[in-house]
Amino acid sequence: MALTRTRRARAARKRRVAMGRVEHDLSDEQWTALAAAWGGCAYCGATDRALQRDCVLAISRGGRYTLDNVVPACGPCNASKCNDEVTAWLRRKRLDERTFLLRHLELRSELARGAAVLGDAAARIGERE
Repeated sequence: MALTRTRRARAARKRRVAMGRVEHDLSDEQWTALAAAWGGCAYCGATDRALQRDCVLAISRGGRYTLDNVVPACGPCNASKCNDEVTAWLRRKRLDERTFLLRHLELRSELARGAAVLGDAAARIGERE
């Protein structure tokens, strides 16, 4: 099998390998709840663009797709952030770092509580059956 040696192909191969090394546990329901809770791009607040899943701690730096690590981001913010550390990137872009971090922490705890409540309810329903 011949390997493609273009930069894009190497980057895609590297990403596939990195994605395969870690376990991702963000469900579609969690993503929907997360996107709705943020109400737009987590970084710039844009509501008129399609949202993408962005890892606060990039996969290339040891992050993974989990409820704690993913935020909705518009395409320009996601592409601009790349795999940078989020607080340094926010400072460089002159976005409000403090507001993002406080909101991220608040939503993480709210959604984690909600997931625990849903999990408890599902367990109780399973016990009844």
